[in-house]
Amino acid sequence: MILVADSGSSKTDWMGYFNGETIKFNTQGINPYFLNEQEISRIISKNEIIAPLAKEVKEIYFFGAGCSSPDKHEVVSNGLSTVFTNAFISVEHDLLGSVYATCGDSEGLNCILGTGSNICYFDGKKIHDGHHGLGYVLGDEGSGTFFGKKVLLSYLYKKMPSDLESEFKKTFPVEKEQIITNIYQKPFPNIYLASFSRFLANNHEHPFIYDILKKGFQEFVDTNIKDYPNHKTVPCHFVGSIAYYYQDVLKSVLAENGITSGKILQKPIEDLFNFILQKEGVVKQAI
Repeated sequence: MILVADSGSSKTDWMGYFNGETIKFNTQGINPYFLNEQEISRIISKNEIIAPLAKEVKEIYFFGAGCSSPDKHEVVSNGLSTVFTNAFISVEHDLLGSVYATCGDSEGLNCILGTGSNICYFDGKKIHDGHHGLGYVLGDEGSGTFFGKKVLLSYLYKKMPSDLESEFKKTFPVEKEQIITNIYQKPFPNIYLASFSRFLANNHEHPFIYDILKKGFQEFVDTNIKDYPNHKTVPCHFVGSIAYYYQDVLKSVLAENGITSGKILQKPIEDLFNFILQKEGVVKQAI
């Protein structure tokens, strides 16, 4: 059995190939910056779909947020190996998984716009290291956390139009003290901030919200995409819910900057799964 995983901070999407069949399931996000080996093992062990099949798994290809260094690879690998005792385990950064899903074997820029944000250049064979992906405190321009923070600040600072303010109160009946506690005293403040970005979905045509989206995507372009000299000559692909659900605004911003948009995927897992199976010589395709 082969398992392929794409993990962000919020959720991990899994696909497997077992006895000629394709299976899909989800778990909590597995990010080694926020979870230790025991916590990772516990997340897998309590999943009703995969736990009974754990000993049958022979190969795992895990691509995750936070898996950008050997020590973080080891945290995830050790956590998985306590459950998947008979498996070869490969752990890579989620950027590589995103690249495989979008670029495949072709040249291009690959961007992640989900809970967090990142970017890389792929020459068709390898990823070229950049200096982005600084996380939600220092970076994450154009991400769910970024937009959630923007919306939240406009509400707290009383900068939000009255019609939106009323709608926000109905959607998020929270007080300032509760917000501060969740951000500064509880775990996963990035996910908490990103949860407010869903307010954009039902209001993205409102001029105030549209302006937040457009400026946020422009900031991502200015800070990240324009750092690459060839950004106007290669396709620019995107993965993540923020890019997917607001692709009309994103495409408009890209066009204004002379950038060619490529694939825009909500989730990379199916394209990534197919790429890995083809790479490993398995002809089965995702359903």
